[in-house]
Amino acid sequence: MNPHPIPQSAFYALLLMFAMSCPPADAQNRGSAPHLAYVFPAGCERGMTCEVVVGGQFLKDVGEVYVSGKGVKAEIVRWYRPLTAGEYNNLNMKFRETRERLMGQAVLRGRNSNPTDEEIAEAAGITEAQLREMEIYRSRDRDPKRQPNDQLEEQVTLRITASLEAAVGKRELRFLSDNTISNPIWFHVDRWIEMRESEPNDRVATEVTGRFPLVINGQIMPGDVDRFRMEADQGMKLVVQVAARDVIPYLADAVPGWFQAVVRMMDESGDEVSFADSFYYRQDPLLYFEVPRDGRYTLEIRDALYRGREDFVYRITVGEIPFVTSVFPLGARVESESKIQLRGWNLTRTEQTIRTMSRQQYRPQRWYSSIQGDHAVRFPLQIDHWPEVMEEATNDDRETAQEISTRMTVNGRIDEPGDKDVYRINATGRIIAEIHARRLGSPLDSMLTLTDAQGNEVAFNDDYKDLSQAMLTHHADSHLEAAVGSRSDYYLTVTDAQGNGGPDFGYRLHLRPPQADYQLRVVPSTIIARAGQVVPISVFALRKDGFDQDIELSLVDPPPGFRLDGGVIPGTSDQIRMTLTVPQTPGETAVTLQMEGSAPRRLRSRAKIVRPAIPAENMMQAFIWYHLVPVEHWNVMVSGRPGAGMPLKIAMPEDGIELPRDGAFLLRALIHSQRTPVDQLHVELVEAPDGITASIIPDAVGGAAIKFEVSAEKIQPGVRGNLLLSVYKEFTPEPTEDDPAPKTRRTEYGFLPAMPFEVTSQRGSR
Repeated sequence: MNPHPIPQSAFYALLLMFAMSCPPADAQNRGSAPHLAYVFPAGCERGMTCEVVVGGQFLKDVGEVYVSGKGVKAEIVRWYRPLTAGEYNNLNMKFRETRERLMGQAVLRGRNSNPTDEEIAEAAGITEAQLREMEIYRSRDRDPKRQPNDQLEEQVTLRITASLEAAVGKRELRFLSDNTISNPIWFHVDRWIEMRESEPNDRVATEVTGRFPLVINGQIMPGDVDRFRMEADQGMKLVVQVAARDVIPYLADAVPGWFQAVVRMMDESGDEVSFADSFYYRQDPLLYFEVPRDGRYTLEIRDALYRGREDFVYRITVGEIPFVTSVFPLGARVESESKIQLRGWNLTRTEQTIRTMSRQQYRPQRWYSSIQGDHAVRFPLQIDHWPEVMEEATNDDRETAQEISTRMTVNGRIDEPGDKDVYRINATGRIIAEIHARRLGSPLDSMLTLTDAQGNEVAFNDDYKDLSQAMLTHHADSHLEAAVGSRSDYYLTVTDAQGNGGPDFGYRLHLRPPQADYQLRVVPSTIIARAGQVVPISVFALRKDGFDQDIELSLVDPPPGFRLDGGVIPGTSDQIRMTLTVPQTPGETAVTLQMEGSAPRRLRSRAKIVRPAIPAENMMQAFIWYHLVPVEHWNVMVSGRPGAGMPLKIAMPEDGIELPRDGAFLLRALIHSQRTPVDQLHVELVEAPDGITASIIPDAVGGAAIKFEVSAEKIQPGVRGNLLLSVYKEFTPEPTEDDPAPKTRRTEYGFLPAMPFEVTSQRGSR
């Protein structure tokens, strides 16, 4: 699932309004950046204006709101945060002390009546609004199911207007403050009537008014069950599509890491007539309900574990809408014409002829549309270069096995539970067999088994983890590598690991020789920096088929002054921390950069593999797992406000730093400022390998050097990477009569360019 593309003009128009006052990029990581946790409701009907609440943290100073795409405007209405424990305790103490004082005064005056809460509040200077906030705090505190969460406490109300011309689909919503730009969160623009729940609706259902199709918006709180009552006529074919994980893909501090919704439909007697807790492998449930008789039906939604809080947001689309459950085949060859079969509900067309792109416009995946009555449905197809064949229906055993060869794609299907497809391999040497099914929307949980002519198992694979698929948490496609000879027949069997099957269980089987390759992701996707600043970034290499070559990274046609340092991912590493230097006098304040990697196919090979570095957001799931979710553009905003100038410059060796495995290495440093004594300057290694330390020392000629020390007990020869050093000045002023105990002062200068290093087997001096 990729975000909606970010129009550069709209994005930059907002960013330019505050770029001049932005702090350095390293300040973005210090906890003050606005963080968005949810938006409720998570969508709006086009042609309408709606108010939504965005919850999160550090939202008070937000100045602007950005929504990607054309036709959507957002304005800030108000900011709100409930009382903290300290604020409540202070008000409560003031209230109690005032009550005791007023009661004492009443006793002295011979009165027996107690003051009212309103009289106490007025005497204590507590406003009606503060009284309401105190009651809200007490109500939350009394709820045993509610867990405090600072990341959800603040709320900003937005007024969002979607024009009639606004395109339907997901948008990227971000907040912009004087400090930085927030993480993105999804906001949906839809074509159908929108309504929202009315609490409490756990016992008395919210009445659904209006005609289908419509969208229901709601939130699930701890232990909450939301119910909606609606009229339905006999013969209606209702699709009930829940978007929960589709609204917020990952909840960082919840297990399993998303809102796991469960829905059911009940008749007027309260009997369950339909139920869903998922749709095949997809976590969001989907119901198809053919209405048996006229009447009032109740739709119920809850979390599977009865969890809940403000970010358990959902959208339910209800109506006789078309829905595609599967397509077959799941792909096609480039520059070809194919007939695609569509299966699903409320479809008026079940076959679509598609034409793939030219080789010059090749993309590995493309989305196609199919007009279904008054609606359009979209589906993806995988596009390949190799010849395509269809599975033969009789290939259930070795006697009827279908012959296939390398550099071929087979479009197959596990037609029924227990079905298996058997292929005889016409190839020699090392081969790779790979299934694409779950990655293309198929529910198949594939298994691949390779056997020889005697039935002996040669290779087997169930699940293969594809890190480029950020939204998959069960990587159910198979991938195996083996060597096959010419003196025996070899058979490849495709089955479903759960014994399932059916018309939706399609797959694409690729048979090929090993083809080492890689993909790249760069984080963060948006950088805000001062002119001349050095910004740390991370680049991840997603390696394939044992690819272990060094990857050289470079900017693609960058504006003058932008520079990468440390731009090599060693063949033994899957990621590297490096730096991007922003020009001192940028020609543009807002820039979209592109990065690419280049690597030889194998050692000393002249053939190069060149791949783009795709910008991504690094999202956490359930406290522990991270997922690189791609976004459209790698944006850099350059602030004109100067920062503290770097007081030193290093003399880097052309080939990087060779660190002795047990000893010290001195790197000469030139001090720019005569007013900065060497003993006040400090360096700090950021995310360095354990066993490497750094410090600044004076040299013999009145200058300075950075001293690197390596512990042979903690680090081995051959380790390569980059060293990132932040520089700061720290000193304590002399005591004075006015300030006899002065505090230590610290000035941050930011980062030096990344320093490539390798630990050698030589010993160094101490």
